Amino acid sequence: MYSVKKTYHVAYGHRLLNYKGKCENLHGHNGLVEVILKTEQLNAERMVMDFTELGRLMKAWLDENLDHKVILCEADPLAPVLKAQGQACYLTAENPTAETFARLIFDTAAGMGLPVDEARFWETPTSMAAYRR
Repeated sequence: MYSVKKTYHVAYGHRLLNYKGKCENLHGHNGLVEVILKTEQLNAERMVMDFTELGRLMKAWLDENLDHKVILCEADPLAPVLKAQGQACYLTAENPTAETFARLIFDTAAGMGLPVDEARFWETPTSMAAYRR
């Protein structure tokens, strides 16, 4: 079995609904995303996937959707206010936790047809959530 990992950096703001603690307040992070691909067979170029191509696909999606965005639960009453003020927002069905981001990134990579094995989202240098099927 072969695997490769590509990392990306994202800056974002968020807050958690129905949460008692610091994260109930709007705040920001510099997150780290890891996408791990896995396959038994290498392609014709003897790669799991070209790092440049993987980087292009995932970075474009991350830049458009998460990087330098305010990420909120779609039920958050701040969402329509921020959008009305022209703020770039990304809305999630659930609270925008590291676990939610890991699953979102995994599902996005899988939807691109990538042989994704795991997605990891580092909210801080010491706090990470992962998702795999």
